[in-house]
Amino acid sequence: MTTSTKKSKKSAAAKSKRRYIGKPGGVIQERVQKAGPERFGIIAVDCAKKRSKWFLCDYYGRVIIEPTTVEHNSGCLKAMTRQIQDACEAEGIVDSIAAVEMTGVYHRPVQRALHKAGFDTRTVHPFASSHYRKTLHPDIKTDDNDLEAIFHAAINGYGLALLDVDPVYLSLQGHARHRRNLVKQRARLKTQLVGDIDQTCR
Repeated sequence: MTTSTKKSKKSAAAKSKRRYIGKPGGVIQERVQKAGPERFGIIAVDCAKKRSKWFLCDYYGRVIIEPTTVEHNSGCLKAMTRQIQDACEAEGIVDSIAAVEMTGVYHRPVQRALHKAGFDTRTVHPFASSHYRKTLHPDIKTDDNDLEAIFHAAINGYGLALLDVDPVYLSLQGHARHRRNLVKQRARLKTQLVGDIDQTCR
């Protein structure tokens, strides 16, 4: 195999590993300009199964609350949102967004808590945060580096707002789940009946 062929295969493999992070649909520059960069807060959250790590800073990246761990229970999440609200008030933050990295379903308790507290809560796809982390810290993956990457993804428009779900769609989802449960129950009953008939015939 020639050297040029090896190089072309390597470049093709490298291209195949690149992940498309989409277009920045959560642009916030107009809001930042209106509030002022020093008065616009970014809450970045790196989620895990039982606990998450978060921090608060302004648009320029000045850290207001250092990276802090929060357990996924109602008391700790309420304390977190209260701490953020108090810090925003003390620092004169007039507008903000909360950027929560999507992690299966584990990010949802934090997402709900921030949304309930009145923050403009947005989600950051792991591909977007990974893109910025690899740029900032290519060989080091830590929670603090992940938070920094989530922050950069958010200020560059990759914190995506939650869209309202159509009530008709929600209703159809409920019916679909109910039908799926009925099918599973029918299958279980059929298996039991076949087993009982088999035992009776012996």
